[in-house]
Amino acid sequence: MMKTKITTKQLVQIALVAAIYAALTGLFMTISFTPLQLRLSEIMVFLAYFNPLATIGLALGCFLANLLFSPTPVLDCIFGTLATLISVGAISYTAKIFKGSKKGIWVASIWPVVFNAIIVGAMLYFAGFSLPSEHGAVVALISSMASVGLGELIVVMVMGIPVTLLVMNKYKKAISQFLQA
Repeated sequence: MMKTKITTKQLVQIALVAAIYAALTGLFMTISFTPLQLRLSEIMVFLAYFNPLATIGLALGCFLANLLFSPTPVLDCIFGTLATLISVGAISYTAKIFKGSKKGIWVASIWPVVFNAIIVGAMLYFAGFSLPSEHGAVVALISSMASVGLGELIVVMVMGIPVTLLVMNKYKKAISQFLQA
């Protein structure tokens, strides 16, 4: 197996992605750390569709945002970062399957919704941050997962897909130069 080195340019790109993700999460922290989890920075997960190295920057940015801004930094650093890492890894893998096509963006958008709903929704429930349900613990857990999933759906699918497709259409050359692996 051949080892590849990360170039200085790639390291700067990773750091830039991490910094922008963390800054956007912090800027909108009043909606980023609610049961709905409307993290506008999650639109950036599509960067992993164009370049697998973006997964590092996105996971690092999520970790930093959770460390700096979360009301439960330890839990969010572990579980939120894990959800992001799995999501962007799946997005990157989806890009390989769909060869970077626009159709693949739709499939890729599913992963953050599903993984964040399950992982972060369960974390919020077990940490006591979900709304109690008169119908029992299972309903409260599912409700917590559904709430996080809905937030991800709004940001990633409703907002993120149109933004990503617009960027793909208008700035394809600039993106390919900036995000070259």
